[in-house]
Amino acid sequence: MRLKWIELADFRSYSGLHWEPSSGTNVLVARNAAGKTNLLEAIGYLSSLRSFRRAPDAVLIRMGAERAVLRGEVAAANTSTLIEVELPSGRRRRAQVNRGRLSRLADLLGKVRSVVFLPDDLDLVKRGPAHRRDLLDAIAVQLWPGAYGDQKEYERALRQRNVLLKQMGRRADPVSLEVWDERVAAAGARVMARRHAAVAATEPQADAFYQELSGEATRVSVAYRSGWGAELQRDVCGWESALREALQAARPKDLERRVSTVGPHRDDVVLLLGERDARLRASQGEQRTLTLALRLASHRAVREATSEEPLLLLDDVFSELDRHRARALARFLPTAQTFITTAREEDVPVEGRNWRLTGGVWR
Repeated sequence: MRLKWIELADFRSYSGLHWEPSSGTNVLVARNAAGKTNLLEAIGYLSSLRSFRRAPDAVLIRMGAERAVLRGEVAAANTSTLIEVELPSGRRRRAQVNRGRLSRLADLLGKVRSVVFLPDDLDLVKRGPAHRRDLLDAIAVQLWPGAYGDQKEYERALRQRNVLLKQMGRRADPVSLEVWDERVAAAGARVMARRHAAVAATEPQADAFYQELSGEATRVSVAYRSGWGAELQRDVCGWESALREALQAARPKDLERRVSTVGPHRDDVVLLLGERDARLRASQGEQRTLTLALRLASHRAVREATSEEPLLLLDDVFSELDRHRARALARFLPTAQTFITTAREEDVPVEGRNWRLTGGVWR
């Protein structure tokens, strides 16, 4: 998979940009706050329909502009695909593939696949469970674009159940709650199936990459923990039945608290180094190596599942690494089209096409 060119209009700091990257490694060298990450963010948006900074669409529109537009052409498997996304201020985004309007934006997913390395990736280990749930859900979408629809359906059903609980509390109609329990359980089971498959696809690779990057024999494993028995099930029917029963059992507490207290949105994903919880009992160097291993593992999993190399986006990652880990990462980078940002060229031990930002143009 290769990004042939990308155009931006009023996206973040870019009033206008046309850029044709190299098919190999692209190193974007510029001072901080010059727009390096904004460009990577645009490439990532074409892949995932969301900002890897977790920014809402409204923030992506350049200050004072009425809309932002992203266009790009991607070559993959002897085909070329033109993708266009418009982000109008105050209105729903619109997208086209090969000049044809999409009936569902989710149909754009899978046209471009990418894996992103960020300085904030330590949050995957150090912060709360939402970051690790999001990681599994993002991997699932890259592997199986239909997972996006399952996640959105679960979010909608959960949101409606919570609205009913918040508005009515103990006076909530049991029949209406039963309807939303069924929908939450059905969609939640599909989300769980994708998360389980994402763990299976990446855990062995993360283990191998961690040992290579660290030079240690420490084993990496992923433990999924829930309050409703998700880790005890192994198929969609089992997860749906278990979640339905858990919602019914939690109903008195949910009515009291006016919120749904069990489900995939409350689960945790524990990253283990040997027997140690990496969040609580690993050094920062071990945590950083673990995040690198997880990203490399997700890239490998997508490549094996699709027979295509996802785009690789590395945002100022090498500056955060010591010399040993920087060289180790460079050694194990896949042979994909790669985009690396840096403020200091000497921090990047990778050969490629170097670009510098001059007058708003990458040259």
